Amino acid sequence: MIVEKRVLQAVIAVACLLPLIVGGQGVLHGPAPFGHLTDVPRDLDSHFRYISGIFFATGLGFVSCIPDVERKGARFRLLGGLIVVGGLSRGVSLLAVGVPSQGHVLGLVMETVVVPVLMLWQWNFARRAS
Repeated sequence: MIVEKRVLQAVIAVACLLPLIVGGQGVLHGPAPFGHLTDVPRDLDSHFRYISGIFFATGLGFVSCIPDVERKGARFRLLGGLIVVGGLSRGVSLLAVGVPSQGHVLGLVMETVVVPVLMLWQWNFARRAS
Protein backbone atom coordinates (compact mmCIF):
# COMPACT_ATOMS: atom_id res chain seq x y z
CA MET A 1 0.00 0.00 0.00
CA ILE A 2 2.87 2.38 0.73
CA VAL A 3 4.23 1.83 -2.79
CA GLU A 4 0.86 2.68 -4.32
CA LYS A 5 0.66 5.82 -2.16
CA ARG A 6 4.08 6.97 -3.35
CA VAL A 7 3.19 6.28 -6.99
CA LEU A 8 -0.13 8.16 -6.64
CA GLN A 9 1.68 11.07 -4.98
CA ALA A 10 4.29 11.15 -7.75
CA VAL A 11 1.66 11.08 -10.50
CA ILE A 12 -0.26 13.92 -8.83
CA ALA A 13 2.97 15.91 -8.46
CA VAL A 14 3.79 15.51 -12.16
CA ALA A 15 0.21 16.39 -13.16
CA CYS A 16 0.44 19.54 -11.00
CA LEU A 17 3.25 20.86 -13.15
CA LEU A 18 0.80 21.74 -15.93
CA PRO A 19 -1.42 24.16 -13.97
CA LEU A 20 1.55 25.58 -12.10
CA ILE A 21 3.65 26.25 -15.18
CA VAL A 22 0.91 27.21 -17.64
CA GLY A 23 -1.13 29.12 -15.05
CA GLY A 24 1.95 30.93 -13.78
CA GLN A 25 3.00 31.84 -17.30
CA GLY A 26 -0.50 33.17 -18.01
CA VAL A 27 -0.47 35.32 -14.88
CA LEU A 28 2.95 36.77 -15.62
CA HIS A 29 2.73 37.19 -19.38
CA GLY A 30 -0.97 37.27 -20.26
CA PRO A 31 -2.26 35.64 -23.44
CA ALA A 32 0.65 36.70 -25.69
CA PRO A 33 2.78 33.52 -25.32
CA PHE A 34 -0.21 31.30 -26.02
CA GLY A 35 -1.09 32.59 -29.45
CA HIS A 36 1.63 35.04 -30.41
CA LEU A 37 -0.77 37.88 -29.65
CA THR A 38 0.85 41.23 -29.09
CA ASP A 39 -2.10 43.62 -28.99
CA VAL A 40 -5.00 42.22 -26.99
CA PRO A 41 -7.84 44.24 -25.47
CA ARG A 42 -7.22 45.11 -21.81
CA ASP A 43 -10.40 43.32 -20.71
CA LEU A 44 -9.30 40.12 -22.47
CA ASP A 45 -5.85 40.38 -20.88
CA SER A 46 -7.41 40.94 -17.46
CA HIS A 47 -9.79 37.99 -17.84
CA PHE A 48 -7.05 35.72 -19.18
CA ARG A 49 -4.76 36.53 -16.23
CA TYR A 50 -7.65 36.02 -13.79
CA ILE A 51 -8.42 32.58 -15.23
CA SER A 52 -4.69 31.78 -15.26
CA GLY A 53 -4.53 32.70 -11.57
CA ILE A 54 -7.39 30.33 -10.81
CA PHE A 55 -5.62 27.61 -12.80
CA PHE A 56 -2.38 28.26 -10.87
CA ALA A 57 -4.22 28.20 -7.52
CA THR A 58 -5.88 24.92 -8.46
CA GLY A 59 -2.42 23.47 -9.02
CA LEU A 60 -1.39 24.67 -5.56
CA GLY A 61 -4.55 23.09 -4.14
CA PHE A 62 -3.66 19.74 -5.69
CA VAL A 63 -0.10 20.06 -4.35
CA SER A 64 -1.60 20.49 -0.86
CA CYS A 65 -3.28 17.09 -1.25
CA ILE A 66 -0.05 15.20 -1.91
CA PRO A 67 1.29 14.65 1.66
CA ASP A 68 -1.85 12.99 3.07
CA VAL A 69 -3.49 12.00 -0.20
CA GLU A 70 -5.59 9.31 1.47
CA ARG A 71 -7.21 11.91 3.76
CA LYS A 72 -7.71 14.72 1.25
CA GLY A 73 -10.57 13.19 -0.74
CA ALA A 74 -13.08 16.02 -0.40
CA ARG A 75 -10.52 18.65 -1.44
CA PHE A 76 -9.24 16.46 -4.25
CA ARG A 77 -12.76 15.89 -5.62
CA LEU A 78 -13.64 19.59 -5.40
CA LEU A 79 -10.49 20.61 -7.27
CA GLY A 80 -10.94 17.81 -9.76
CA GLY A 81 -14.56 18.79 -10.34
CA LEU A 82 -13.50 22.35 -11.12
CA ILE A 83 -10.99 21.07 -13.66
CA VAL A 84 -13.52 18.72 -15.27
CA VAL A 85 -16.06 21.55 -15.63
CA GLY A 86 -13.33 23.66 -17.23
CA GLY A 87 -12.55 20.82 -19.61
CA LEU A 88 -16.20 20.42 -20.54
CA SER A 89 -16.29 24.17 -21.19
CA ARG A 90 -13.25 23.75 -23.42
CA GLY A 91 -15.24 21.04 -25.21
CA VAL A 92 -18.04 23.54 -25.83
CA SER A 93 -15.45 25.79 -27.51
CA LEU A 94 -14.25 22.90 -29.63
CA LEU A 95 -17.79 22.25 -30.84
CA ALA A 96 -18.65 25.93 -31.29
CA VAL A 97 -15.54 27.27 -33.01
CA GLY A 98 -13.42 24.27 -33.95
CA VAL A 99 -10.44 22.25 -32.83
CA PRO A 100 -7.89 24.36 -30.94
CA SER A 101 -4.11 24.00 -31.06
CA GLN A 102 -2.39 20.81 -29.93
CA GLY A 103 -1.63 22.21 -26.46
CA HIS A 104 -5.29 22.95 -25.84
CA VAL A 105 -6.30 19.51 -27.08
CA LEU A 106 -3.81 18.07 -24.59
CA GLY A 107 -5.44 20.23 -21.91
CA LEU A 108 -8.85 18.87 -22.88
CA VAL A 109 -7.59 15.30 -22.49
CA MET A 110 -6.00 16.12 -19.12
CA GLU A 111 -9.18 17.81 -17.89
CA THR A 112 -11.73 15.26 -19.08
CA VAL A 113 -9.78 11.99 -18.92
CA VAL A 114 -6.65 12.18 -16.74
CA VAL A 115 -8.16 14.19 -13.87
CA PRO A 116 -11.25 11.95 -13.56
CA VAL A 117 -8.98 8.87 -13.56
CA LEU A 118 -6.85 10.45 -10.82
CA MET A 119 -10.01 11.27 -8.84
CA LEU A 120 -11.14 7.65 -9.05
CA TRP A 121 -7.68 6.39 -8.10
CA GLN A 122 -7.48 8.71 -5.09
CA TRP A 123 -11.00 7.74 -3.97
CA ASN A 124 -10.28 4.02 -4.32
CA PHE A 125 -6.94 4.33 -2.52
CA ALA A 126 -8.46 6.38 0.31
CA ARG A 127 -11.28 3.86 0.73
CA ARG A 128 -8.79 0.99 1.03
CA ALA A 129 -6.46 2.96 3.32
CA SER A 130 -9.16 3.69 5.90
